[in-house]
Amino acid sequence: MSLFLAIDAGGTKTQCLIADGERVLARASTGTVKLMRVSEQEATARLQAMLAEVAVAAGVSLGQVTRTCFGLAGVSGPAVQAWARRTVTAVVAGELILYGDEEIALDAAFAGGPGILVIAGTGSNAIGRSASGEHFGAGGWGPVLGDEGSGYWIGRESIRAALRAQERTGVGGVSSCLLREIERHWELGSVAELVAMANQRTFSGGASPPDFAALAPVVARCAERGDALAAGILERAGEELAELVSVVFHKMHAGSTEIGVAFTGSVLAQIATVRGAMVARLAVAVPSAQVRDAAVDPLDGALWRARHG
Repeated sequence: MSLFLAIDAGGTKTQCLIADGERVLARASTGTVKLMRVSEQEATARLQAMLAEVAVAAGVSLGQVTRTCFGLAGVSGPAVQAWARRTVTAVVAGELILYGDEEIALDAAFAGGPGILVIAGTGSNAIGRSASGEHFGAGGWGPVLGDEGSGYWIGRESIRAALRAQERTGVGGVSSCLLREIERHWELGSVAELVAMANQRTFSGGASPPDFAALAPVVARCAERGDALAAGILERAGEELAELVSVVFHKMHAGSTEIGVAFTGSVLAQIATVRGAMVARLAVAVPSAQVRDAAVDPLDGALWRARHG
């Protein structure tokens, strides 16, 4: 019996599964193993512990695996590739194939066929594949240079917009819900503390900088309560994501050809306002785009690649 291992390493979590040719035998997950977020030692420990866990749950040995597909961000970098190969092959038998996290998500939606995928989680980008198999991309420049419409962007922009609004309207104005809820989420006591925290590159003790992406659900809750400023930020996020799709579409020279558009990531999967704004903008900018109703699971694409090589 052939066994296939699929791994999806995202910005906030890592998940995997073991399957045979017909069914999934077991799943497991852990925290991020992205080397930009955690040390190589921590990433290696997390990944190998997760793989041991899924093998036990499936009742198989990692030495029985026929092929592994590992989808992860930054795979084009030699250092990331070397770490991934070294870490997986140390504990898993069989062939190992590496893909970008956006590529396995594209395969989850279109199984090797043409289409466009937009990703909006911690970061954002879009990737398209033509009928001839050529790939085209847009975005993905990271939180400092881009990631428009992502969770990080939403969190950062919400603070910026709320502070600007308070300067213009005073306490109790349109920004009051956002500032109050963000302070509560970060367990802060004042706007001054919020500003200081948002501007820190690292905390004392060498911990990570503020997690702006974690503020996206906070912004969504404020929007649901009728906060116009929060709703406006989410609508802008959707429009930015539509722009990524539009750029990829025009790079593909698709013309008036109908093309499928899929999405993945927590922002588009969980925040209806962002998703609705993206769909509305695409209806104007790319009328031939056919947006799917539900998010795709990148792990399904990794499994498809593992089974098909």
